[in-house]
Amino acid sequence: MSLTRNVAIIAHVDHGKTTLVDEILKQASVFRENEETVDCVLDSNDQERERGITILSKIISVNYGGCKMNIIDTPGHADFGGQVERVLKKADCVLLLVDASEGPMPQTRFVLNKAIQLNLQPIVVINKVDKNDARCDEVLDEVHDLFFELGATEEQVFCPVFYGSGRDGWFAESPDGSQENIIPLLDCIVNDIKPPAQVEGPVQLQITTIDYSSYVGRIGIGRVYRGTLNKNKPVMTITADGKEERTQIKQLFVFDGLGRREVEEVECGDICAIVGLSNCDIGVTICDAEEPEALPPLDLDKPTLSMLFRVNDSPLFGQEGELVTSRQVADRLTKEIEKDVALEVEDVNGEAFRVSGRGILHLSILIESMRREGYELSVSQPQVITREIDGVKHEPIENLSVEVPEESAGKVIEIVGARRGEMKTMETRSGRTMLNFSIPTRGIIGLRSRLLTATQGEAIIGHSFEAYEPMKGEFPHRRNGVLISMTQGQSTAFAIDALQQRGTFFVDPNVEVYEGMVVGENSREGDMMVNVLKAKQLTNVRSSGTDKAIKVTPASVKSLEEYLEYVGADELVECTPKTIRLRKKLLREVERKRGSKI
Repeated sequence: MSLTRNVAIIAHVDHGKTTLVDEILKQASVFRENEETVDCVLDSNDQERERGITILSKIISVNYGGCKMNIIDTPGHADFGGQVERVLKKADCVLLLVDASEGPMPQTRFVLNKAIQLNLQPIVVINKVDKNDARCDEVLDEVHDLFFELGATEEQVFCPVFYGSGRDGWFAESPDGSQENIIPLLDCIVNDIKPPAQVEGPVQLQITTIDYSSYVGRIGIGRVYRGTLNKNKPVMTITADGKEERTQIKQLFVFDGLGRREVEEVECGDICAIVGLSNCDIGVTICDAEEPEALPPLDLDKPTLSMLFRVNDSPLFGQEGELVTSRQVADRLTKEIEKDVALEVEDVNGEAFRVSGRGILHLSILIESMRREGYELSVSQPQVITREIDGVKHEPIENLSVEVPEESAGKVIEIVGARRGEMKTMETRSGRTMLNFSIPTRGIIGLRSRLLTATQGEAIIGHSFEAYEPMKGEFPHRRNGVLISMTQGQSTAFAIDALQQRGTFFVDPNVEVYEGMVVGENSREGDMMVNVLKAKQLTNVRSSGTDKAIKVTPASVKSLEEYLEYVGADELVECTPKTIRLRKKLLREVERKRGSKI
């Protein structure tokens, strides 16, 4: 009997996956008693800590009850659903975390559907039962309904259920059970979950995740499905298109605690990391060199959004970043696709690159990483990737859920409906309304900020990819025009104060602007040229009361994601290490007018 258990933790974003991993690490005694630890240990990336989300799937290993548990922490955001889908191939069991108040959300449905298709053994964990609005029994009924909808087997539906609080470090078989520790949950994994099947024969392993090191290159991570993988025996790699290559493994690692430990061989059912393969890509089968046999290829979800990355050619280029040429941008994007297989990069004309990903968050994390590394670049408006199916143009459709106060439901329905969203269900409980829509991915772009503004920040929004459907009708990207600077220099408080009734400004006084730079949003339709450099003309008259007190409203500061959602078709987002600006593609007004006539 195998002493290994491969457990993936799956849930909607912010339902407590990484916090649960923290507690497993603590209560399985991975840390020394005097060792200092931080919250969300596995969210080690700077952006993961700042955003409070998991971006990269990670694996740790703990020993409990004489059993080795490989725990896989997965991202909860829809933009990283492709990672979840692949890493589930390594698991035997899934811990399905569900918030005791929110219940199943769109990403819950997506990841559970993938787990059921792979016939994995589930354990339902209803988390955050200490919330004032927790509704444990109703949420469990909703989870069971979801199991039935997705075609789960009877064994999967009637799986073990635990209640508790990952933050407080306890889980029990009932909401009012012992609140001491998570030992009942760990015992269930060891005693009730079937171990990996021990399949004898020539070795077979499939790479489902790629790690990258600047020292050794690509590192393939996968699970041994058959036989024993030995470092000293030659192996055969087989790609998805059937290309075979005989090779030798240089290093072989298994997961141990928070790190990896080098070994000579890995038994069937365990997860390992392999260094030294020239053919190291997602879906590649590693098998016995004398008896090669490929595993079924993995289906990777295609990107749904694309953007053009190009060099920064604004008048302020090169003042903040050191890496500004197209060659340097191309090298950085090439390095990124080595690590992120959900990303696609296409050279357009040597000066621009079409980068395709799973959503705005997916692409914005790449842009933010490049900014922090000293790159300067300009990016275009995100474009939805369409498909031609049976001669008809199709576009990606998302499943959108919005939870708002009851009195704000009408506003949400109006906003989503204007973006071709179709309401599927509406449910009200405890003064809050849960709305479920089917909406084109085009409609998701810029929707979050609109809904948060309309509901005074009360909306809880989630979405996940559903399917491709025939193109819906057109709808406006944004209703108002923008305010464009007509000259270069430093903005003044006097000029901005005089123009405040014209719209909302994105810049404060004493900020460097240039001709063609977008400095604000017009209060009406159509773009407007403005002079934000105008200074007050001084005279010899010095009389108290003649000067009007200048009171400038603080600038509306947007994040990178908000700019990417706001940018128009004829505009670019200029990204530098210190500044994010919005600008027109054609900076001079005469060029824009000439272009509009063509």
